[in-house]
Amino acid sequence: MKQPFDPERREFFKVTSIAGAGFLLGFHLPWGRRLAAFAQSRPTTFAPNAWLRIDGDGTVAVTVAKSEMGQGTRTALPMILAEELDADWSNVKIEQALADKKYGDMQTGGSASVRTSWEVLRTAGATARAMLVSAAAIRWGVPEASCRTEKSSVIHIPTGRKLGYGELAGDAANLPVPAKVALKDPKDFKIVGKRIPRVDTPSKVDGSAQFGIDVRIPGMLYAAVAQCPVFGGSAKSFDEKQAAAVPGVKRVIRISSGIAVVADSTWTAFQGRDALQITWDEGPNAHLSSDDIRKMFVEASGKSGVVAVNEGDCESALAKASKRIDAVYELPFLAHATMEPMNCVADVKKDRCEIWAPTQDPQAFQKKACEMTGLHEENVVVHTTLLGGGFGRRTETDTLAQAVEVSKAMDAPVKLTWSREDDMTQDMYRPASYHLLSGGLDGSGRLVAFKHRIVTPSINESKWPGSTKNGLDDDAVEGAVHLPYSIPNFRVEYVMANTPVPVLWWRSVYASQNVFAVESFMDELAHAAGKDPLEFRKTLVTGMPRMRKAMDLAAAKAGWGTPLPTGHARGIALSPPSFFQTPVVQIAEVSVGTDRRIRLHRIVCGLDCGIVVNPDTVEAQIEGGFVYGVTAALKGKITVKDGRVAEKNFDDYPLLTMDEMPFVETVIVGSGEPPTGTGEPGLPAAAPAVANAVFAASGQRLRILPLKLS
Repeated sequence: MKQPFDPERREFFKVTSIAGAGFLLGFHLPWGRRLAAFAQSRPTTFAPNAWLRIDGDGTVAVTVAKSEMGQGTRTALPMILAEELDADWSNVKIEQALADKKYGDMQTGGSASVRTSWEVLRTAGATARAMLVSAAAIRWGVPEASCRTEKSSVIHIPTGRKLGYGELAGDAANLPVPAKVALKDPKDFKIVGKRIPRVDTPSKVDGSAQFGIDVRIPGMLYAAVAQCPVFGGSAKSFDEKQAAAVPGVKRVIRISSGIAVVADSTWTAFQGRDALQITWDEGPNAHLSSDDIRKMFVEASGKSGVVAVNEGDCESALAKASKRIDAVYELPFLAHATMEPMNCVADVKKDRCEIWAPTQDPQAFQKKACEMTGLHEENVVVHTTLLGGGFGRRTETDTLAQAVEVSKAMDAPVKLTWSREDDMTQDMYRPASYHLLSGGLDGSGRLVAFKHRIVTPSINESKWPGSTKNGLDDDAVEGAVHLPYSIPNFRVEYVMANTPVPVLWWRSVYASQNVFAVESFMDELAHAAGKDPLEFRKTLVTGMPRMRKAMDLAAAKAGWGTPLPTGHARGIALSPPSFFQTPVVQIAEVSVGTDRRIRLHRIVCGLDCGIVVNPDTVEAQIEGGFVYGVTAALKGKITVKDGRVAEKNFDDYPLLTMDEMPFVETVIVGSGEPPTGTGEPGLPAAAPAVANAVFAASGQRLRILPLKLS
């Protein structure tokens, strides 16, 4: 090696000695301390933490510190590291990380897993590769430059000699860590950019995959909780006699959130819960209804909101405009409706707590369990299982709290499971919203003014009272500010309108609401200007070449402007890059029959998500985002009656069915920029693209979701 050993740089990669042959490299902040044992003897393993381990047999074990909820994280993240390592993908093994602050932020959401892990995992892989090359060069007594790597082997170019990574693990562990390593040129990628099959698919097909609801541990009991159906209510009193009489019921316990029934099976726990005689204190919200909430929003919309954006002089421009258009858009509360009901397994002992959960935020689970048990982090172990859908709902710790509370009371491991009805009626919902929009056109039909007042609850303020500044929740205006359009006079206002209905992040969060209002209204403005909706938008997208290219490719693929069958029409909508950093264009083809039913036929989605790690995963995410978004557009609605949610299952909260699914085509621009998000950007434009196509087909402008023709 040309560089002397530097113990400070060695802190970059924490080294530990463990039994067995191997090479373990971890990459994180902050860096742990180097164990002194390696100063005296040749290590058998290089172990800074658990990002990467190379075993003596050549197996490359990559630990994933993000949750897998169907988006392909357990495949994409290892692909990034394996690419820079030049690993043999067939020998890569995936391991799920336990909750630990050494991994940084483990929360999975915001379409951030790939984009926030890109540089970290590339550097970790490249550093390991460089050290393996050094180890081989030293063993052969040759220059490092005469060596190359391929499929988990170092090859001496002049002679063709080869050493596998497993053979070099011990040697590499003894070497100093390079201060800086070169990353590959994307043109040389062999793994990233390929359609690699999802590593979790085989286990899901054969049934061996473990979701939270599949967890079984010795001595486990099962629990269900009766919770007040009215927002803010609580149990006044209860009679447990009939519940206790159900065979298999072990105990009935009052906990913070309701009455828990513990039994020898989940079904028995449900039966015992149903047999409980409970008198509820329904509290002040017993008569709350959706109509009441709408009236609150309408009243709030008459007030000036907190200014989020104010460019130019919108009021003056509107007053001088040749044509002014005003509209109101409304969206309802929505449930998350994950396929796997909420659940959690907790085993609380005096000196240790172990959790198994399908969670998007294992560190939040660990923190909450520490608070509830008084244990330190090192004594609270959180196992993240596969998630049967997350969509933001599984960032919350409410089921964890219930499971821990019951386990403590029973002094035994407990699986807490919610029913589908629990999921629907005890959810934390996508906020409802009310939008006032005004636009002004000059004599040539050019957009000169755009004003948007948003009335909706604040998720941040509901979770962390006092967290917003001057009444502005920046998240609540996401998708309404930083538009892809150049508008000389532009104003966005926010009116916080909190209600007793609990709210939470929902796939693409506020962009799912604001983009519907903005893009539907943008279509109204194009129609009022007498211009083609695509061309009208193009004149406004002047400083975003990536968005323009996505528009052009999507339009060409969809055949924009070409003839369609009778009764069919196309609609377009854009989703701004903003938080997810991915510009998206969706073009929907729909038809409206004599029965006034909206039928979906084709969706073309153009996007620029930078370098694509796995095209198959990107396409699946866009398709899934569209399905989730268009389900909300055509069917989704949570209504409140007498202080409680009226919808209880999929019969009254239906999802898009297979026969209703259109053909979805994803057109990836591929700009060469670092990867950006794909899990959520495919959703916001779905509803307005469909609504705009419905207008083109029927002449009826629909401003309220779910879409319904009269």
